[in-house]
Amino acid sequence: MDTPATGHQRTSGTRQRAAVLGSVTIPGNPEHVSGTRAFIARTLTTLPGVDTDAATLLTSELVTNAIQHTDSGAPGGTVTVVAIAVPGGVLVEVIDEGSARTPEVKNDLYAAEGHGLFLVQQLAAQWGYLRDPARTTVWFHLSTAPATVQPDPLDGHLTAAGRQRG
Repeated sequence: MDTPATGHQRTSGTRQRAAVLGSVTIPGNPEHVSGTRAFIARTLTTLPGVDTDAATLLTSELVTNAIQHTDSGAPGGTVTVVAIAVPGGVLVEVIDEGSARTPEVKNDLYAAEGHGLFLVQQLAAQWGYLRDPARTTVWFHLSTAPATVQPDPLDGHLTAAGRQRG
């Protein structure tokens, strides 16, 4: 089920808190991985400065890992993806139904497979995992890109890069 969250929460003043942007739970079958890619791409369009391509790639890798290496890939298994806006970026959680193994980064770049967590390690600002007997949550944080400011060639005023004059 795809559940979009509406609005951003703020505390008194200008301090921002985390806000769940949405979540999706898919069957643990490889043909459903594309649905999580579409969910992330669609959900993160509301966050300026977030690299949605990187978020989509990393989510796809983690969901694929969950299906291949955990009980989520067994008949009736599921994988849940949660996107959370946090100050300075986005946090994505991939929750599977657990396994006897812990997530492991394989540093053999010449291996035919096993590059998912290596990509997460290289592209995410932070990442990690939480395990309990029933499930594993692998998460990554992508920072928002700071807006670059440059003079507007038409009038010399400073504008954010990529912003159209209106």
